[in-house]
Amino acid sequence: MTSLSPGASATLPQWLDYLETLHRTSIDLGLERIRTVADKLGMTMPFVKITVGGTNGKGSTCAMLEAILLAAGYKVGLYTSPHLVDFNERIRLNGDFATDEQIVAQLHKIEQLRGDTTLTYFEYTTLAALLLFEAQSMDVAVLEVGLGGRLDAVNLVDTDCAIITSVDIDHTEYLGDTREKIGLEKAHIFRSGKPAVCADPVPPDTLVEYASQIGADLWRFGKDFNYSGDRLQWAYGGRAQRRSGLAYPSLRGANQLLNATAALAALEALRNTLIVPQQAVRIGLSQVALPARLQILPGTPTIILDVAHNPHAAAALGQNLDSMGYFPHTHAVVGMLHDKDIAGVVARLATRVDRWYCAGLPGHRGTPANELAGIVRQAVAATTGRSTLEETSTEARRVPEPAAPSGKPGVRAAAVAPVNAEAVSVTTHDDPLLAFVAAQNQATENDRILVFGSFATVGPILDHLGRKAT
Repeated sequence: MTSLSPGASATLPQWLDYLETLHRTSIDLGLERIRTVADKLGMTMPFVKITVGGTNGKGSTCAMLEAILLAAGYKVGLYTSPHLVDFNERIRLNGDFATDEQIVAQLHKIEQLRGDTTLTYFEYTTLAALLLFEAQSMDVAVLEVGLGGRLDAVNLVDTDCAIITSVDIDHTEYLGDTREKIGLEKAHIFRSGKPAVCADPVPPDTLVEYASQIGADLWRFGKDFNYSGDRLQWAYGGRAQRRSGLAYPSLRGANQLLNATAALAALEALRNTLIVPQQAVRIGLSQVALPARLQILPGTPTIILDVAHNPHAAAALGQNLDSMGYFPHTHAVVGMLHDKDIAGVVARLATRVDRWYCAGLPGHRGTPANELAGIVRQAVAATTGRSTLEETSTEARRVPEPAAPSGKPGVRAAAVAPVNAEAVSVTTHDDPLLAFVAAQNQATENDRILVFGSFATVGPILDHLGRKAT
């Protein structure tokens, strides 16, 4: 334990600041360090473990599993990442966020026993979540894989059932630049003799081959499980179980039915361990909630929040936007990390957006607003053939507004020119909140405002509106 280490009485923000400085790099894939510390902690993980990996759909699938299992009466721990507003969102105990005190107690325990082994922020917090699930005697732990699979900290866990929701191009610097390479990395969360659920309709050959090589019990969408339905209800069909008369998941988006079938396939595969009545499935799917996944806020103009940050997710977002009906104009507030395929994401949405508000994101991975705007202009022109107008940034003046919806001081910005039907406008803003307020000042009550591109983009907007990630 170093002299700079926080003590047991330190606050959670103090601990999190410390964790960010503990290891030489923020992302350092590998399991040796976390296994060494886990052994020192004497972790047993006596609960049923479900790991969920994939390019997109992980968070939704985890949320559905949690909701269904809670409705079935189980004590459920949920670990996801990243968070939108508060770190506590990452660790849930029976549907509630872990408290600062609960998390700090586990961080202090790890610090006392880790010795000279340094851990990344994610490795440290993964151990904290697992320790807390042990301490709270959870029946089931649902664990979202952070990045890839083979070398991700969550792969420390000897899972009882692994799910891969989808395989597409993302994190190429760590996982490879093809679906085959990425699929192989993700497939390493599979375990010999254990259920391995793949919801990708066309999985890479490498994933299928790896499952066969290690003797995993591979469940493939379209072969081992599927769904059918009409406008009113849908049905799940698996190897030996059928669940019919189901209401559609409360999470919006056509892709959510695929995520729901993955969750139900995992539960079918574990049916000898976890008894889940039909009513629990119905209640769980009807009550599941997950912010910033095609989240539509009430009021006018329509505000849509989505953390889509790769072309695969952006394509699904575009299809969902098309199904929403007619809006005179769409205003897009976007902020992205520079290691993402920004041009590919913008291209998937370019035909649907009239005005772009490019927000700079902080940190070494954040894309500056001017750089982002340049990529947006090129992608829009290449995709739509429409010209772009480079307008003067309309930065907000931070002054009190008496009618702020959250009770917090509001932010006001000067109005900007109306949308030009012949050209797409692109403006730059120092941060997501300034970009969002500029969009609010420009949009009419019949328009819609889309906020997307990163958790770091959507989170500040949720916080500003007073809507915590519940």
